[in-house]
Amino acid sequence: MSKIVVRGGNKLHGEVNISAAKNSVLPIIAACILSGGKCVIEQVPMLEDVFVISNILKSISAGVNIDKDTNKISIDTSNIDYCDPCSELVKKMRASFLIMGPMISRFGEFKLSLPGGCNIGSRPIDLHLKGFAALGAKVNVEHGFVEAKAKKLIGNRIYLDFPSVGATENIMMAAVTAQGETIIENAAEEPEIKDLANFLNSMGANITGAGSRAIHIIGVKELKGSTHRPICDRIESGTFMVAAAITRSKIRINGVNEEYLKPIIAKLTEAGVYIKCDGNSLIVDGDRDLNPIDIKTMPYPGFPTDMQSQITGLLCTVRGTSIITETIFENRFMHAGEMKRMGANIKIDGRSAVIEGVDKLTGAEVKATDLRAGAALILCGLVAEGETEVGDVYHIDRGYVDIEKKLKVLGADIKRINE
Repeated sequence: MSKIVVRGGNKLHGEVNISAAKNSVLPIIAACILSGGKCVIEQVPMLEDVFVISNILKSISAGVNIDKDTNKISIDTSNIDYCDPCSELVKKMRASFLIMGPMISRFGEFKLSLPGGCNIGSRPIDLHLKGFAALGAKVNVEHGFVEAKAKKLIGNRIYLDFPSVGATENIMMAAVTAQGETIIENAAEEPEIKDLANFLNSMGANITGAGSRAIHIIGVKELKGSTHRPICDRIESGTFMVAAAITRSKIRINGVNEEYLKPIIAKLTEAGVYIKCDGNSLIVDGDRDLNPIDIKTMPYPGFPTDMQSQITGLLCTVRGTSIITETIFENRFMHAGEMKRMGANIKIDGRSAVIEGVDKLTGAEVKATDLRAGAALILCGLVAEGETEVGDVYHIDRGYVDIEKKLKVLGADIKRINE
């Protein structure tokens, strides 16, 4: 088991380059199933989740070549003949369900073990399955497996009860070869949805409206291979913005899209952080007195739930009372208990956290309870007095490329210890 050890107190300086978005790359890899040929994905972040979904494709006879030197993945799905993907791999990661849409689109059926993932609350896949059923599939869930079959998918008007990112992506991928027109209403608007649609369109799909509440899809007969470079990771960008704020430092963050970061920029600016856009870079200056703020997580373009843990860590260091309300996942305050071990003053009341800023945090042995919580604990360690040991860092490795190396370049006293 590995752990990340941080000794707090160092100011950060310099610049950091942001990787491509994991939440774009995973559905794009799954979408390669649709091509029946060769696809190339460039600037891929070499993360554990990327390796898992790549291995899932290998388990259904896809040819996958990962070039870590060039951060490029080549995927040939011409030899896939429908079969069950490896259940042990599927159970490792919730994003495994993203192969459902491509499988039923190309083969008219799929059978998949119910997927796993971070323990941050209930994340049912009923919206995905209702979407497939609306397109004409017969869906069955039993004995830990979900199975669907369709002789032919027919376009339909589908209204999502909640703007689920995964459901929007899965239904969009299923509908690209469905006969006629499909309209997904109350669709998720995240930038990663638009990125996936751009990739599908480059393969020959006919999708308009991605990134809005209504996505229109005209079914085509088949898709072809393509090459694509995913968008930047707005959550990694936000994490380093908070790193500058929590250490009261000034850094430059390269490879970002200001538009995708507006909700994070707005709240950090409200807290008193100075942020300036400079082309594809942000200059973030937290070296000033910061103010407590209230935040409610919401689907995009609201404040992202994936930044809630990190902003909680920051507000623990800001004098006054802040309140964070979590509306997406009911179990996403597990990091609060770990932060309390470091001296944070956090009280959980249902879906809200009341945070009283403290004069200092103290280093402690803590565990990453999920991906974003792990990053937040590292951020707290950057300013904690003494040494912080963050365990269960396999969670962190699912979503951040060399986070300790990037922070070290910025001047943090941080290292990874493999035991």
